[in-house]
Amino acid sequence: MTQATDVSTTTVPQTRRRWFDFTHGRTASQRAFLASALVPAFLYMAFWTFLPIAWAFLLAFFDYSARRQGGPILGLGGENPFVGLQHFRAMLDFSAEAPLEVRQFHTSVKVTMLFAFLVVPLNLAITLPLAAMIESVHNRWRVAFRTIFFLPVVTSAVGVAIMWGFILHPQRGLLNGLISQVSGKLTAINWTGDQSLVFLGIPVALIAVIIAYLWMDIGYNLIIFIAALQSIPDSIREAAVIDGADGVSMFRYITLPLLKPTIYLAAVLTMISAFQVFDVIQVMTDGGPNDQTRVMVIDIYNNAFRFQNMGWAAAVSTILFAIVLTISLVQSRLLRTDWEY
Repeated sequence: MTQATDVSTTTVPQTRRRWFDFTHGRTASQRAFLASALVPAFLYMAFWTFLPIAWAFLLAFFDYSARRQGGPILGLGGENPFVGLQHFRAMLDFSAEAPLEVRQFHTSVKVTMLFAFLVVPLNLAITLPLAAMIESVHNRWRVAFRTIFFLPVVTSAVGVAIMWGFILHPQRGLLNGLISQVSGKLTAINWTGDQSLVFLGIPVALIAVIIAYLWMDIGYNLIIFIAALQSIPDSIREAAVIDGADGVSMFRYITLPLLKPTIYLAAVLTMISAFQVFDVIQVMTDGGPNDQTRVMVIDIYNNAFRFQNMGWAAAVSTILFAIVLTISLVQSRLLRTDWEY
């Protein structure tokens, strides 16, 4: 009994032990360097990330607008009253008589889900085989291909949206011009502005912004997959070749299983990025036509800065955070692996 008591009283708490392991054996100058490197990063994250998140979460419980005179503490209270869970209860009103902001919120959730769950598999289906093909070409061409496909990633999203807007313009667009040349008659299709255009149940305007987004974003995952392919040991490939595996069999039974952790990472990052899409859609369609491309971030922006309904916008942003967190956890569970090479 005494021995057990001695062990329990001398055990260092886990948090203190980790901090002790982190600083143990370091000189004063090394600890000063670590503090000078970590403290500014922590302050930056606290000021630009944690505080805005906390502020948005707080606003979700108030009917807040910057145009109204609030109370003495952060402008809350007074004409910006506390409403508790009223915003979240209103989101559960699916009747035809629901307020416009509620119906637009429901539309934005549907559009965001459709956008994200189309973008993620399309992105992975394009980037993974493309990375394998680039790695199979001669060394002198690899750098050129990587550069070409990665350039859109570092290009301004607004510039990409303007370029695709010009391509899809109903009168002066390159796409309509090409169709006119092929068909021999003048074509003026409003790809991003005609709400009656639907393909396989998906609005053509949404398909247009998905294409623009994929064109801009595939280079990021492409580089991730190329790095993962290069990290696979050559001995594994050589053993597969000795066993008689061809290119397709090697990709299916060797490469894909070994890339499972990388596929999980790319899927999570792409999903989070797709849920946060804003600038491409805002420039190309501004959520139209008839809210067919109204994603949740567009809905948050319009309510917060156009209509000054910041309490409702904060509630929508809280729901967006919860959706992204839930989907990321589900993806982590489904794609988790217990081994790596």
